[in-house]
Amino acid sequence: MSEAEKLARLFLEGNHAEALHFIRQQPDQNRMVLFKDLFTPAMYMIGDLWENNEISVADEHLATGVCDFVLSRLFQVSVEETKREKRAMFLCLQGEQHYLGLKMINSIFEEKGWETKYYGASLPLEYALKSALEMKPEVIGLSVSIVYNLPVLKNYVRTLSALPNKPVILVGGRLTEKYDLDPYVNNQGIIIKNLQQAEKWLDEYIEERINA
Repeated sequence: MSEAEKLARLFLEGNHAEALHFIRQQPDQNRMVLFKDLFTPAMYMIGDLWENNEISVADEHLATGVCDFVLSRLFQVSVEETKREKRAMFLCLQGEQHYLGLKMINSIFEEKGWETKYYGASLPLEYALKSALEMKPEVIGLSVSIVYNLPVLKNYVRTLSALPNKPVILVGGRLTEKYDLDPYVNNQGIIIKNLQQAEKWLDEYIEERINA
């Protein structure tokens, strides 16, 4: 049994303490390594089990809750005296409940010194717009996983990219690897297919910002 399979089993058992202990015992505590090698494949396994009717909706929700708990406990934001000047906000489109990948990307931004606001699942556009007008983030990350939400995605991207401060719109979620989202993003955002691509984009963005 692989390490990711062991983690998936702990998530499905609803074992918060053991799952957290399992992650903390890993030899490499780099969060990108943990996300790429353990969290992401474990949750994909659970998603496949659910799609194949091998586990129930309740099982999937339990596993998601445990994973969320572990992520929250593992990477708590430290309070720093220095003000974080770079800002980003992350949200799922209205009706979207799959938020763990978005939470991992939010964590990567925090690790690299950004002030972030993470809104989680199903945030209506009117509230996203209100929050963005108040926060004025440089980057807004959106997550979409449901096919019938693609027209909704187009509206979110168009509206948020037109904000006065012209934020960069990042679009991620499971649909990015299955469908061509270009018609829905329409050159007004950047499609991010996985965590590695998100980190690469962020490093390049920071480098450009420093050299500007």
